[in-house]
Amino acid sequence: MSSFSSSSLPSSNLPVKPIPGDYGLPFFGAIKDRLDYFYNQGEDEFFHSRVAKHNSTVFKTNMPPGPFMASNPRVIALLDAASFPVLFDTSKVQKCNVLDGTFLPSVKFTGGHRVCAYLDPSEPNHTALKSYFLSVLAKKHDNFIPLFRTCLSELFMDVENEMANKRQANFNTLNDQMSFNFFVRLFSDKKQVDSTISPKQFDKWLFLQLAPLMTLGVPKLLKNFEDFVLHTFPLPFFLVKSDYKKIYEAFYAFSGSVLDEAERFGISREEACHNLVFLAGFNAYGGSKTLFPALIKWVGLAGEGLHRQLADEIRTVVKAEGGVTLSALDQMVLTKSVVYEALRIEPPVPYQYGKAKADMVIHSHDAAFKIKKGDMIFGYQPFATKDPRVFDSPEEFVGQRFVGDQGEKLLKYVYWSNGRETDDPTAENKQCPGKNLVVLLSRLMLVELFLRYDTFTVEAGKLLLGSSLTFKSLTRAPST
Repeated sequence: MSSFSSSSLPSSNLPVKPIPGDYGLPFFGAIKDRLDYFYNQGEDEFFHSRVAKHNSTVFKTNMPPGPFMASNPRVIALLDAASFPVLFDTSKVQKCNVLDGTFLPSVKFTGGHRVCAYLDPSEPNHTALKSYFLSVLAKKHDNFIPLFRTCLSELFMDVENEMANKRQANFNTLNDQMSFNFFVRLFSDKKQVDSTISPKQFDKWLFLQLAPLMTLGVPKLLKNFEDFVLHTFPLPFFLVKSDYKKIYEAFYAFSGSVLDEAERFGISREEACHNLVFLAGFNAYGGSKTLFPALIKWVGLAGEGLHRQLADEIRTVVKAEGGVTLSALDQMVLTKSVVYEALRIEPPVPYQYGKAKADMVIHSHDAAFKIKKGDMIFGYQPFATKDPRVFDSPEEFVGQRFVGDQGEKLLKYVYWSNGRETDDPTAENKQCPGKNLVVLLSRLMLVELFLRYDTFTVEAGKLLLGSSLTFKSLTRAPST
């Protein structure tokens, strides 16, 4: 029997309840949950139905991919804002090899190295690599605004050209190219992206690693075939081996000054380069594939009223400050709130995992639950950040939600970065090293959009991961 120390017991008067739910029959229970998750229900209904069934936001379930890819698919799911933050506490949960959940892609995809994202802070290499990332980003600080504005200028020219030719523009494809250009240029010593690599190579590399968490939206007749192909055995690295080699060699050749920096932290150039590829390709480029379409989608669907308010704020501040600067961005109260609201309502990474380091008690709003050492804890972020006990009208996009003192108090419940929005990444935690950069780039995206256009309309849909977005109309600002 596990013993629970008195210090880990709830300090409130919440009743300690057994965790509801079960894992079903060995092997078959995990298969049933996987089929429900991808095909029979879909992910949101998968969780909604279980919350309703158990009358609890904490319960037991299996998470994909299950057999034969994950040796243990059993998790304890946390689906509310009160319980979710335990996943950020590295004194309570271990974050070793849990980036993708209950399975670990082959280290062949990362040059034979377990890169920083898969390391627990207790592992010596984690501190060195995370410190290296934070140092590199700090040194690139002055490049963020001018470089991203250049890339955004190219993006909107491409959008306008496509609109002129087709009367609509697929934002995702153009955004992929823009994000690729920005992150590869940011981490390289050359102005132009090396012509030997492309976003498609990153896409292929990402797909082979993340396929166990996807469905292609195939007809029902093909669902068992797709399930077998994508979710039963890992897709082999050799399908992307030559692409990865080209990506690695391009970074090694063109990121000399960034790799020089690694030696200060005792990291070999080879290991630093594989980590840099992962940071730029998986974390940054991969995250941008979902981040920016979601941002533009929600702002687009919010309509002309919000567009007018954003355009007024952005143009007024830029004129007063004499340009787009950090100081100017900091004064754009509504623009900041809109970015936080997009990150709240559709976080770019929906899942968090951690393994309990010791027996503990966690709390939802209504009850306390004992978790045992070694249990895998899973958080589904879109439920935690749309918790009706924290946010009014949680399913609604409210651009002004984080404006003012009361709004700012809600920022601690915005969890997209594997930490609270009120916290910052350090070498000792698992919060996204680029957290503040992501917020900055999202604000810049809106600034450039509304310096150019008064309003726009979009059509949105679903992709393998994230939202698809098509511009249907753009109304240019009179002075541009």
